[in-house]
Amino acid sequence: MNGLSFSAGSRRWLAALAGMLVLGVFGLPLLMLLLASVAGRWNGVLPSHLTLEHLRGALAGDERLALWHSLATGAAATAFALIQGAWGAIAARRAPARVQRWVDAVFLVPIAIPSVSIGLALLVAFSRPPLLLNGTVSFVILTHVVLITAYAYLNAKAGLARLPPHFEEMAGSLGAPPHMVLVRVTLPLLLPHLLAAAALGFALSMGELGATIMLYPPRWVTAPVEVFALTDRGLIFSGAAVSIVLLACTFAALLLLDRRRPRA
Repeated sequence: MNGLSFSAGSRRWLAALAGMLVLGVFGLPLLMLLLASVAGRWNGVLPSHLTLEHLRGALAGDERLALWHSLATGAAATAFALIQGAWGAIAARRAPARVQRWVDAVFLVPIAIPSVSIGLALLVAFSRPPLLLNGTVSFVILTHVVLITAYAYLNAKAGLARLPPHFEEMAGSLGAPPHMVLVRVTLPLLLPHLLAAAALGFALSMGELGATIMLYPPRWVTAPVEVFALTDRGLIFSGAAVSIVLLACTFAALLLLDRRRPRA
C-alpha cells in the first residue's frame, strides 16, 4: 500500500473527533464568554440572574467610545498597511533574488518580534524631537501599521507569484504605459489577495493589545485596552460584554470584506 486508507466508519470517527476538538478549543471558550456577558451572578457551573445590562453598557459611554477607537484605528492602519505592503511586493517583484531577500527581511521582521517589544522600540524612537509622536492618535495607528504590514506584503507577494504574466505583457505590447498596466491589469487581478490581506490585518488590529497598551494616549483607549482595564478592576462581566461586541464588529467587517472580494 502506498498510503493509509480509512473505512467510512473510521472517517466518521475522525471527523467527529476533529469536530469535538474544534468545539472544545474554540467553541466552548466563546460560549463561556457569551454567558459571562449576560451573567448577573456566576456562583455555580452556569451563570444565574441573566441580564442584558452589561451588553447595553458596552454600547454606551467609554466602552462605546473605545469600540469606535478600535474601528477607526483598524480601518486606518489596514489602509496604510495595504498601500505599503502592496507597494513593497510590486517594487521587489522583478528585483534580483538578493534584493528580494532583503525586502522580505525588512517587511517580515515585525512578525518575529513580540508586539510588546515593538511597542517599546517605537516608544523610545518617537518620544523625542524631531520625531515626537508620543501621546498622539497617529502614534497608535503607526504602531498598528508596523504590526500588520507584513501580512499585506505576504498576501500581495503570493498574489503576484500566481499572476499570469501574459496579461501584463499583452497590455504592454498594445502600448499601455507601465502605470496603466499597474492600475488597469495588475491591481485588479491582485484584488482578491489584497482584500484577504485587509481582512486579516483588520482583525489583528482590532485585537491588538501588547504594543497599544504601552503607548496609547488617555483620549484614545481602544477596545482591547478597555477590556483589560475592566477585568483588571474585577468587572469581568462588563469586560466580557465589550469583548462580545468587539467580536461582533470584527466579524461584521470581515463579512463585508468577503462580500466585496471577487472570486478567483
